[in-house]
Amino acid sequence: MCGNCGCETPRKIEKPIQQTTNVVEVHANLKSSNDTQAITNRALFDAHDVMVINLMSSPGSGKTRLLEETITALKSQYNMAVIEGDLETENDANRIRRHGVQAEQIATGQGCHLDANMVFKVLGKFNLEKLDVLFIENVGNLICPACFDLGQHLNVILLSVPEGDDKPEKYPVMFRAADVMLISKTDYLQFHDEFNVARAIQSFRKVGNNAPVIEVSSTQSNQLEAWFAYFIETINARDSRSLQERGA
Repeated sequence: MCGNCGCETPRKIEKPIQQTTNVVEVHANLKSSNDTQAITNRALFDAHDVMVINLMSSPGSGKTRLLEETITALKSQYNMAVIEGDLETENDANRIRRHGVQAEQIATGQGCHLDANMVFKVLGKFNLEKLDVLFIENVGNLICPACFDLGQHLNVILLSVPEGDDKPEKYPVMFRAADVMLISKTDYLQFHDEFNVARAIQSFRKVGNNAPVIEVSSTQSNQLEAWFAYFIETINARDSRSLQERGA
């Protein structure tokens, strides 16, 4: 349950109309405050030429492992850091730190997502001037994270093979927010006859998203090359735009 997005807001059956009004007001105020902070965050990232990537998915889809493999493959080319979001523990942050990359953990307690204010509070721990890329690994959840802008430049959504190929249509808000969808854990395809990659892509398209879809497996290095290529191309394109804007 989430005290930040309002899904933990008490409901009083005896006053349904008033309660509904209160809930709407709470959500509107939270969203407005978050969006204002997200604008500040993004301006800070842009001022330091840091590209911020928000990773979202259900729990266990392979976000942390994907980060580990990306860091291992590309840390010689880019200075990277990670913000980890979980309800409790620093397990994922510790996994990232083992690769020689700074990782700061945000423990949300009962919160089912990160918000822009949480992100801002940990930014002082990073030297943004030395960073090229900041990953934000959001709390595992296919609902609330999509509704909260953190100031990121790119939303990466993971859909893992064990979850099933119909998740985009079941959770359309999340998948509409994707700038790219990664079908993860493709090494499981041999064990999951019910998952069909073509159906997963069709489900993604049905929610109105024409963003790229990339198949990945973090246990097979040759199954990550397309993701690495997309990652590098996206960073280069952003750098080119920044140079053009400065020249203008």
